[in-house]
Amino acid sequence: MKLISIVVPAHNEEKNIPLVSDAIKKVFQPLASRYDFEIVFINDGSRDNTFEEMEKLAQADPRVKYINFSRNFGKEIATTAGINNCSGDACIMIDADLQHPVELIPEFIKKWENGADVVIGVRKESKSDSAFKKTGSKLFYKILNRIAEMKVIPGSTDFRLIDRKVIEEFKRFTERGRMTRALIDWLGFDRSFIYFDAKERINGTASYSVWKLTRLALDSFVSLSLLPLRLGGYLGIILMLLSGALGFIVLIGKYVLHNSIFIHSFSDTQNMAIFIIFLVSIILVSLGLIALYIENIHREVIERPIYVIKDKKLN
Repeated sequence: MKLISIVVPAHNEEKNIPLVSDAIKKVFQPLASRYDFEIVFINDGSRDNTFEEMEKLAQADPRVKYINFSRNFGKEIATTAGINNCSGDACIMIDADLQHPVELIPEFIKKWENGADVVIGVRKESKSDSAFKKTGSKLFYKILNRIAEMKVIPGSTDFRLIDRKVIEEFKRFTERGRMTRALIDWLGFDRSFIYFDAKERINGTASYSVWKLTRLALDSFVSLSLLPLRLGGYLGIILMLLSGALGFIVLIGKYVLHNSIFIHSFSDTQNMAIFIIFLVSIILVSLGLIALYIENIHREVIERPIYVIKDKKLN
């Protein structure tokens, strides 16, 4: 039988761990004659009893396995650890909060068996998302798809299945600041899609704050596109042309035409201040954008481990 790995990253989800485990086991009961499965939980530095719940389940059922991080490394890294350490012919990533409909797993497997190497869950609607988050998500995908080398499907989620050959290619990525689903999309392969409405969270609160989502968006822009780095140069050219044109107008109006009250209202000191402000703004914007890339390069070249495992049970 083929083995399906279910990768479940979790941060402060103690009440949801038994629920998602039971839901996954229930889904696989009708598939038991054709598929075996394993559940790989990743405890991402939880401060509650999430890890203890994972241990209990693993002691009672050998199909349940876990990885326990030494601290919080973030959902993207936790998902990466699960993919890197799963044993299945394919793996399915799913959130621990049960907002991803577990009952769709058979459909993911069916599309995989029909030839898809990657089956992507695309969220149509989420009842728990605020209007601010929905607007921010739409804006993020619109910007990303304009500047990135490859297209990311708006609404696509980490709820997806990837074949073993995709897993092996994914393991070659070394980025620290990463967006897992974007890297999987970058790999290519044959893709299929399943559309779903996200459920409401049953227990706990979402661990992705506005700051974390903003940081994820910035990491995605930097890792998937060079446009932000080039933007400083483009802005410099635009401001140079504008300041050059303004300077030319001031010179002509003040020293040639002698008939512009508006132009004559600018003193030499004020004119100089305008040009200095333009030049300083170009420098500051350029330095800020370059700093983002230097930070990203710094994270890569120091070659720290992407994550640190404190405890694990994978056999």
